[in-house]
Amino acid sequence: MAVHLRLARTGRHKRPMYRLVAADSRKSRDGRFLEILGIFDPLKEAGLPELKPERVLTWLRQGAQPTVTVRTLLRRSGVWKQFQDEKSARKGAATK
Repeated sequence: MAVHLRLARTGRHKRPMYRLVAADSRKSRDGRFLEILGIFDPLKEAGLPELKPERVLTWLRQGAQPTVTVRTLLRRSGVWKQFQDEKSARKGAATK
């Protein structure tokens, strides 16, 4: 089962809200998911998602693939840099 980190749309007409979810890649956009990892409201001025960073990192460590949009949101919140630093530290320790 391939797990993707993606956005699932909620909210009402012309007032979108999105959940950042870990979902099986074969399921539909708003279908069944494994876990809710955060919320993103694009209409807020800051445009930053409210995430559970530890859970996001756990899924990334296990090989979950974020969509392009989710990767952008993770970069804005700083979680993606934390994951990349951790990944490079593990790679550096393995070569020593």
